[in-house]
Amino acid sequence: MLKITGRYRVGEESISLIVEGRLTGPWVSELDTCWRQLSTSQRRTAVIDLSDVTFIDDAGKMLLRRLWSEGATLRASGCMTRGIVEEITAKRDAD
Repeated sequence: MLKITGRYRVGEESISLIVEGRLTGPWVSELDTCWRQLSTSQRRTAVIDLSDVTFIDDAGKMLLRRLWSEGATLRASGCMTRGIVEEITAKRDAD
């Protein structure tokens, strides 16, 4: 199961997508749909908060990689999720 909550910050014109649960299977497309509904300016300042994610499968990792490349900031806590985010964000830093 996955829960996605959008939190808008008035004045900062930014949004956080707070993701809770398992980012796997059909839930990956749910996050993708939420992302696509954001305007281009919202995407540039968007934060994907993965603090309460318990598992991410390969499709979820691919989606997060794409969202990050499109401007999302990935926020994580917990060793598994932090490790995935570090792996994604280190790829560009290493180039």
